[in-house]
Amino acid sequence: MSAAGSARAAGEDVPDEEAPDGIARQESAEDEAARAAAVRDGLGVGVAVGVSGLAFGAAAVTAGLTVAQACALSLLAFTGASQFALAGVVGGGGGLVAGTLGAVLLGGRNALYGMRLAATLGVRGRRRLATAHVVIDETAAVATAQRGRAAARAGFYTTAITLYLAWNLTTLLGAVGAARLGDPDAVGLDVLGPAAFLALLWPRLTSGRTAVRVAVAAAVIAVAATPVLPPGVPVMLAAVAALPALLGRRAAP
Repeated sequence: MSAAGSARAAGEDVPDEEAPDGIARQESAEDEAARAAAVRDGLGVGVAVGVSGLAFGAAAVTAGLTVAQACALSLLAFTGASQFALAGVVGGGGGLVAGTLGAVLLGGRNALYGMRLAATLGVRGRRRLATAHVVIDETAAVATAQRGRAAARAGFYTTAITLYLAWNLTTLLGAVGAARLGDPDAVGLDVLGPAAFLALLWPRLTSGRTAVRVAVAAAVIAVAATPVLPPGVPVMLAAVAALPALLGRRAAP
């Protein structure tokens, strides 16, 4: 019998030393379970979304990019909506400047994600550059959905690594496959880019009536401007539709 046990048997008051250890073990088990759940979420999202790189690779080659250009875009940009937007503008006959400006405009939201996640991730030094490269919709969504900082970090990096590898691998496969077809337009792959881009944007329309109104207004502006403006410019002009919603949000108490 331990000294504490002997003292309790003798009727002496002995501080309960097991309770703090028990609480600590329970908290540790809960943290470990949260991290495991975050890793599972990250793997699921990374694989599921990464497969859509096939569509981008095929769309990029159909738009006129080479296999190397499509792969370089996925490696260096790594943000699906912006990549599809750039490929769409180039494929529509637009200039590289207009396409790049549209892609940068769409990718600007990632900067806001970075500001939101900076304190959670706590990255310092050179690692900040690599981490900033993978701050996108999916990594931000998985990280912010977790309970606790450790789980958020686990979810973020699991999603980032899985999605980066899957996205770039499938981009290569999609681009090589489309290039081997000879004329992708002949089999209807020219609609793949716009269709995949629409699939990326569609879930955002479920966030409320404001999002639907902005989307409808943006579509009207883009359709009306397309006959009179160079390719790529209508997409950027359509962003004006978001201004009333942003100004209204700031004015709200």
